[in-house]
Amino acid sequence: MSDRRAGSPEANELMNPDDFEAAIRAVGADRYHDKHPFHKLLHGGKLNKGQVQAWALNRYCYQSAVPRKDAALMARCHDRELRREWMHRILDHDGSGPEEPGGIERWLVLTDGLGLDRDYVVSREGALPATKFAVEAYVNFVREEPLTIAVASSLTELFAPKIHRERISGMLENYDFIDEKVMAYFKRRLDQAPRDADFALQYIKEHATTRAEQDACVNAVRFKCNVLWVQLDALHHAYYEPGNIPPGAFRPEDM
Repeated sequence: MSDRRAGSPEANELMNPDDFEAAIRAVGADRYHDKHPFHKLLHGGKLNKGQVQAWALNRYCYQSAVPRKDAALMARCHDRELRREWMHRILDHDGSGPEEPGGIERWLVLTDGLGLDRDYVVSREGALPATKFAVEAYVNFVREEPLTIAVASSLTELFAPKIHRERISGMLENYDFIDEKVMAYFKRRLDQAPRDADFALQYIKEHATTRAEQDACVNAVRFKCNVLWVQLDALHHAYYEPGNIPPGAFRPEDM
């Protein structure tokens, strides 16, 4: 895409659907957290068990917030078809009963497998302050931004399958305390994330009807990438660089 200065006629023109999608995908190519140093350490087998525990415990805060942000979006949505489509996202994470326990339960299987106390994980007591702030910023963004912009913020799912595949192969290969059972969350998301992303992408293409709305959608994806990135910043600072774990946060035994 050409470089357009703000205020120029080109910058105010509505992007065609292909250019709009390309602008969104360019955000992932530049900012998605698969490029973060902590991500590379995690998948490359360079962390000890305590550091992997810290990642899983903190990431639970994000996983548990996903259905809350989806419920916040649905609560302000008058479009019945959008609510119907969005509802399965909540069930994907919260589950619908014994037959489908949901993604949050699968994440807790991961933390169980890592030897973390389930009640402690669910309490979020040991999570880093930055993790909690970032997660709540995402929930508030979806609650407060215009609906089309809120939908756009979910589009990091366009980039998720790649990171899930890397996580499955890298962690199974590099950690003897990881097995197929605890990686079930990521395997399930290989199917769920593309389905969700395809719907959200089509929705914003149809409903972002001005250049300003399109630009706001692209910025929403940047914001979401920042939410994911800053969580890894916090983990890297607290658990990879010695002596930086804040008061009250989880302290691994093997650090």
